Amino acid sequence: MISPTKEKGSTFGSKQLHKIQSMLHHRPRAGSWGSKEKTDKHLQNNHGNGGEIQWCFSQVKGTIEEDITEADIISCVEFNHNGELLATGDKGGRVVIFQRDGKGNKSFHTHGEYNVYSTFQSHEPEFDYLKSLEIEEKINKIRWLQRSNPANFLLSTNDKTIKLWKVTERDKRAEGYNLKDDSGILRDPTSITSLRIPLLKPMELLVEASPRRIFANAHTYHINSISVNSDQETYLSADDLRINLWHLEVTNQSFNIVDIKPANMEELTEVITAAEFHPTECNLFVYSSSKGTIRLCDMRERALCDKHAKLFEEPEDPTNRSFFSEIISSISDVKFSHNGRYMVTRDYLSVKVWDLQMDSKPIETFQVHEYLRSKLCSLYENDCIFDKFECAWSGNDRHIMTGSYNNFFRMFDRESKKDVTLEASRENVKPKTVLKPRKVCSGGKRKKEEISVDCLDFNRKILHSAWHPQENILAVAATNNLYLFASKD
Repeated sequence: MISPTKEKGSTFGSKQLHKIQSMLHHRPRAGSWGSKEKTDKHLQNNHGNGGEIQWCFSQVKGTIEEDITEADIISCVEFNHNGELLATGDKGGRVVIFQRDGKGNKSFHTHGEYNVYSTFQSHEPEFDYLKSLEIEEKINKIRWLQRSNPANFLLSTNDKTIKLWKVTERDKRAEGYNLKDDSGILRDPTSITSLRIPLLKPMELLVEASPRRIFANAHTYHINSISVNSDQETYLSADDLRINLWHLEVTNQSFNIVDIKPANMEELTEVITAAEFHPTECNLFVYSSSKGTIRLCDMRERALCDKHAKLFEEPEDPTNRSFFSEIISSISDVKFSHNGRYMVTRDYLSVKVWDLQMDSKPIETFQVHEYLRSKLCSLYENDCIFDKFECAWSGNDRHIMTGSYNNFFRMFDRESKKDVTLEASRENVKPKTVLKPRKVCSGGKRKKEEISVDCLDFNRKILHSAWHPQENILAVAATNNLYLFASKD
């Protein structure tokens, strides 16, 4: 076990890395590996709609005001393991938990609606006096633990500190104390002539969130990922150069399992962008890099996983080589499929599906917004090229979703190879309104229903989203609004 070491300087001087440095500091605030038989069976077991999904508007949370407060911008979205709870974190350090109710109520949607269950302040702004750096309160990630008792537990993190929260319900209170009256005032002991047995009386439901553990002082750089292990006892946290392994019961020490920091920071060529544990094999985890590579590591092989078990990398097409190649190949998100056989990665222009048993190239590649390739220069100038888009699997691993600009989000069907662009908008906010596919025109004559690539609003972007683990329900964060969509069936 190691204690975090102090860095003698966290500024990087290599100008050859153009904006890998910016990715360190620029925060736009972003065994058995599964069998084929198991995979096919899982793909056939569709939750909800088996073929193409018709998406309907369900709900929208958030204000309509034009002037958006920075603190209200949603920075992460996460369903719990059964999808009954949905948590969001924002740039103001708040966590809002929604609970599903009204399932089957015709006045809403057949999938039920999500209402606010609990709201609490997870992180506060801090100041590092040693480095003269302000630490933002923004919630970077939320991860739920599997439920083992009536309470719910979740991990939330900002740039430096991870917290374990316990969320509990109280709907009864004790009355009839001997030494206190009903208002809580102490009684005169001499006036007590008989003993009473306190009784539990019903009360209005009270949801309480309390911090049970605080994991701090282990990361020199910004934390970009946390992932709970399938053993439900440990979790990992990743920053730009290191990955630490924690035990949920131990707050004052952690194992450093990956360290890519070079002895000379001038030699820095890549940073860690995301990391995740395998959903069933507790010894396996992956992490992605700004160079477009994914490394699979096995903790059984060595304590410090400085040598990967597998390296997933697609050879670069020399004809597409440009000044922006390295920037747009940087992976912003990596997620294992539910069955553990595949993983999906998101770079700036595409989504790729990888088979864990084949590291030479992805088995599927889907273009998200290829029409932006010609706009990379202006996207570099306005820093949009560094936006970190997330991706999500459907519960049956057949569909993949990810975000884009203009509040568009993309859906890909792995079986039919069809894709569709949808929009998170308040224009059609009637429940059960079927979303109309949107099309972007990148050149030539524009059709009536198409939108020109020059008219896209790059300030409206879908960076964070989540897919219900068992049903076709989407949670999509659009600036300060949370949209919920459900399949028509």
